[in-house]
Amino acid sequence: MRSHGGERTKRLFDVLLSGSLLLVLSPLILACALVVWFADGRPVYFLQERVGRHGRPFRIVKFRTMRAGSGEHITVAGDQRVTRGGRFLRRSKLDELPQLWNVLRGEMSLVGPRPEVPRYVAARERLYRTILKLRPGVTDWASLIFRDEEELLQEHRGDPGFYERVLLPRKLSLARLYRRERSLMLDAWLVAATMCVAVGLDAVALRMVGKRLVQRARVLATRHSAAGLVGRGRIRAQ
Repeated sequence: MRSHGGERTKRLFDVLLSGSLLLVLSPLILACALVVWFADGRPVYFLQERVGRHGRPFRIVKFRTMRAGSGEHITVAGDQRVTRGGRFLRRSKLDELPQLWNVLRGEMSLVGPRPEVPRYVAARERLYRTILKLRPGVTDWASLIFRDEEELLQEHRGDPGFYERVLLPRKLSLARLYRRERSLMLDAWLVAATMCVAVGLDAVALRMVGKRLVQRARVLATRHSAAGLVGRGRIRAQ
């Protein structure tokens, strides 16, 4: 998908699939909104500035899963700021559903490097230069490999430095890998794997990710992150 024709095909894929998902999943989206409303009132949505394609800022949309006024600190497993309904939404990744609207607006793609907040991008401007040539995505390889990120952060007591020094560089490596190997088939594959995670079929998703990528992730990961994921069975070669 490196040609203009490939980019147009990817955009068509994004529009058709995200539009169809918004239509088909509208009852589920409404149910999620009600979960947030009943759990902690308004606002239902959480908006945050992220860095998009070519460095343009945009506001990412999620279902709010934390108590109002909780701030933007790193979230760890068992975080007391997360509401009871929010825990379910985060665990199932349903809090990400509103980003389908970001996809329709052209701010995001279904698959691509996850968008980061401006301060992380500014600190690694050179590394982000090639990654930001792509639209950020709702899901990507890093979303699947590090889907239990909150547990890893809890092990390090929510230390922002651990995220910046360890996890973020590994995510960037996976983002560069996606940029080199991206294709429409790979996008469809990653969307399907993400749906498996959403319904609790993590083992199926890991098989879809494949032995080759798992081995690559093991090389990219530091002793801390790799030991944590492999030790708990989060990453397993098939």
